[in-house]
Amino acid sequence: MPKVLISDKMSPKAAEIFRARGIEVVEKPGLTKEELAAIIGDYDGLAIRSSTKATAQLLEHATKLKVIGRAGIGVDNVDVPAATARGIVVMNTPFGNSITTAEHAIALMFALARQLPEADASTQAGKWEKNRFMGVEVTSKTLGLIGCGNIGSIVAERGLGLKMKVVAFDPFLTPERAQDIGVEKVTLEELLAKADFITLHTPLTDSTRNILSAENLAKTKKGVRIINCARGGLIDEAALKAGLDSGHIAGAALDVFVEEPATQSPLFGTPNFISTPHLGASTDEAQVNVAIQVAEQMSDFLLTGGVSNALNMPSLSAEDAPKLKPYMALAEYLGHLIGQLTGDEIRAVTVEVEGAAAQLNIKPITGAVLAGLMRTFSDTVNMVNAPTMARDRNIEVAEVRHERDTDYQTLVRVKVKSASGERSVAGTLFGAAQPRLVEIFGIKVEADFANRMIFIINEDKPGFIGRLGTKLGEVGVNIGTFHLGRRDAGAEAILLLSIDSPVDGGTLKDIATLPGVKTAKALTFG
Repeated sequence: MPKVLISDKMSPKAAEIFRARGIEVVEKPGLTKEELAAIIGDYDGLAIRSSTKATAQLLEHATKLKVIGRAGIGVDNVDVPAATARGIVVMNTPFGNSITTAEHAIALMFALARQLPEADASTQAGKWEKNRFMGVEVTSKTLGLIGCGNIGSIVAERGLGLKMKVVAFDPFLTPERAQDIGVEKVTLEELLAKADFITLHTPLTDSTRNILSAENLAKTKKGVRIINCARGGLIDEAALKAGLDSGHIAGAALDVFVEEPATQSPLFGTPNFISTPHLGASTDEAQVNVAIQVAEQMSDFLLTGGVSNALNMPSLSAEDAPKLKPYMALAEYLGHLIGQLTGDEIRAVTVEVEGAAAQLNIKPITGAVLAGLMRTFSDTVNMVNAPTMARDRNIEVAEVRHERDTDYQTLVRVKVKSASGERSVAGTLFGAAQPRLVEIFGIKVEADFANRMIFIINEDKPGFIGRLGTKLGEVGVNIGTFHLGRRDAGAEAILLLSIDSPVDGGTLKDIATLPGVKTAKALTFG
């Protein structure tokens, strides 16, 4: 009989489901890290919320552990790479608290519009400052959504119900999807200029970090009110305070902070600022939903090997997993690569398989491509929810098997159609296990994937490699591997190089200005 430990406070429904499925369950919330380390070796599954820290040190003691189930979206408290290295599946429940988080954003919008916390404090202090608290209506105002995925679209629906005009900035939102949900798709600059209220619903990635920077906050409409229930780090908190102090920003409400727990912040005490302690998912209904989901997912895995909403393992049957696992890794790399290289609105994805790959179940391979592709835009994507995200954005997904002969024993090709046209990348397996890139945009390039890489399109002319090496040497960036490909002598060429340390935006701009360079972009994998 599998044995599961629930180490955080969780709805009793979770334990009921485990027991009903024939799994032994022990509930011990509030353990110290030492106490947890002393007993974790007895369990096959660990069900947690946000308090338990599943660190690499803890997992060293988890000799029997097969699965960690996070009742919620974020897995910041789980060392996923360490769990993966130990063969432990990490699951979350990405959609269990979407409505709750969306409603919290709407609640904070109303609180800002009518200065409810300040009015409450004043009234309970025995004052009657009716003329001090002059609010604004939300009706007919423009609500700007930065991010219009699952939660953002729910906020959009609520905003439209309040008779607001809703505009959205989301590079992955198609015009068709925008029309379906009743929002106007705009650029970030247009949103900043138009919106009376701005609410954020995007993951924290390299491209979204400080998306509301000092520069962008200065572009907002005077009197704007800003709400963030998504991730700390999306807003420059110092710049936000400056905007509040100057009066350019009429109000701000944060449920999330760069550092949490946020026991102190320069924003605390600032007039027209509201803060809550990461309450986006804190409703009775959401807690029950995520508890039920995590218990069902973990039970399926422990009893039948079924995998749902795993962050570090595709949804596979136990029989297919050994054959498909290396193909999944290759497919995810290819999807993430073309997602980073395309960067704009993707309308269609085609996954083609040739050789040995054509004899396999293509569905998990396609799922892995989509997971890699969506990872450019979302930090909660996995093999299960990636196809749903693609459908929500009206991305056409096609699968093609080729029985034709190929130059490689096995080949996976990913094509995308976007506003920029059609592009493709292709890869194979070296030694039947190691993913290897063999083609980018129709140009042959043999390259292994690395954690940090630079992609360059340039004119094939003498002296370029020397100039590039000199530039990277000047900033102390060491080159690991160097891979070249070209269409014809003197024509367009592609360069992929792995690097040992990240390059900053300034260095990339300098590379882009080197003679002959058409494109220079940093890539990350892993």
